[in-house]
Amino acid sequence: MTENTGTQRFDVLTIGRVGVDIYPLQSGVGLEDVETFGKYLGGSATNVAIAAARHGLNSAVITRTGEDPFGRFVAKELTRLGVDNRFVRTVEGLNTPVTFCEIFPPDDFPLYFYRQPIAPDLVIKNNELDLDAIVRAKVYWSTVTGLSQEPSRSAHYTAWMARDRAANTVLDLDYRPMFWPNPETASREVAKALENVTVAIGNREECEIAVGETDPHRAADALLDRGVELAVVKQGPKGVLAKTRTETVEVAPYFVDVVNGLGAGDSFGGALCYGLLNEWPLERMLRFANVAGAIVAGRRECSTAMPTTAEVEEIVRSITHVNA
Repeated sequence: MTENTGTQRFDVLTIGRVGVDIYPLQSGVGLEDVETFGKYLGGSATNVAIAAARHGLNSAVITRTGEDPFGRFVAKELTRLGVDNRFVRTVEGLNTPVTFCEIFPPDDFPLYFYRQPIAPDLVIKNNELDLDAIVRAKVYWSTVTGLSQEPSRSAHYTAWMARDRAANTVLDLDYRPMFWPNPETASREVAKALENVTVAIGNREECEIAVGETDPHRAADALLDRGVELAVVKQGPKGVLAKTRTETVEVAPYFVDVVNGLGAGDSFGGALCYGLLNEWPLERMLRFANVAGAIVAGRRECSTAMPTTAEVEEIVRSITHVNA
C-alpha cells in the first residue's frame, strides 16, 4: 500500500541506507583487539537527514529495517535526533544491518558491512513510495547504493520520474565497491541515474565510477555534460570544487585533527542542503559545508557528531576574519 502524508512538505527527504554503527572506542588497533564499542545510528542517507535536522531543517528518511531490537533502536534514535521516521518500515525475515569500522587516523578507516543476504533498505518497493511527499520535498536526496540491487533500483527511478528533474534532486555518488558485482555495472547504473538528477556530489574516486574522470575539473565538466546543474567534487585535504554552467568555485580545506573520517561527507551533505534551501551563493555554501564535514572528521562517531548551524558559522566567521 502506498504511503501518504497528506499535505506534509519536507525540507529534506532522503532515501536509502540505514544501519547501526558499532564503532570501536579505541583507535589504532584492529577489531580483533578492540575491547569496547559504541553504538550509533548510521547509513549515509540517514546521516544526511540527521545532519540536515541539526541545521533546523524538517527532514525525513525513506528506509527499511529488520523486525528486531536494532530496528526499534533506529526508529527511536531517528526521532531523538530530529528526523521524521514515518517512512521507516520493517521487513519480515531480514535483519537490521550493522557496520563495524577500524580507526587508524588520519586516513585509514576500514568498514565492515553486515548486510546479507540483502539489506532491508534495498527492498524498498515502487508501490510503497509516497510520491506526493517525494515530489513536494524541497531537497530529495538519493545515493548510489540504492541502485545496486532490485527492487530498490526501480523504486529510485519511480521517484525520479515523479519529480521530473525538479530543482534540488540530488544524487550522492557514494560508491561502495562491496555492494556491487563489479565497477562496470556500477558505472553503467550511475550513468543512467545522472540523467534524472540536478545535483551530483562525490569524491574523486566516486567521480571516476560515475563519469570516468578523477581530475576534479574534468569530472565536474563531465557531470554537467550529463545534464546536472550543479556538480560538486570533494577532494579531502585539497578542499572542494563545484561547478555550474556559469560558475566555478574552489574552496580550501579546513584542517582538523582527524579522529574518524567516516561521516564527514554526510555532514557536508546536510550542510549543502541547508545552503541550497537558503539560496546562498555557491562559495558561501561550499565553505559552510566544508567546515561542517571537517567538524565530524574530528569526532569519533557520525550521526551524533553532526554539528549545529551555530557551530559551523562560528568557524566560518573565524576563517573569514583570518583571511580578511
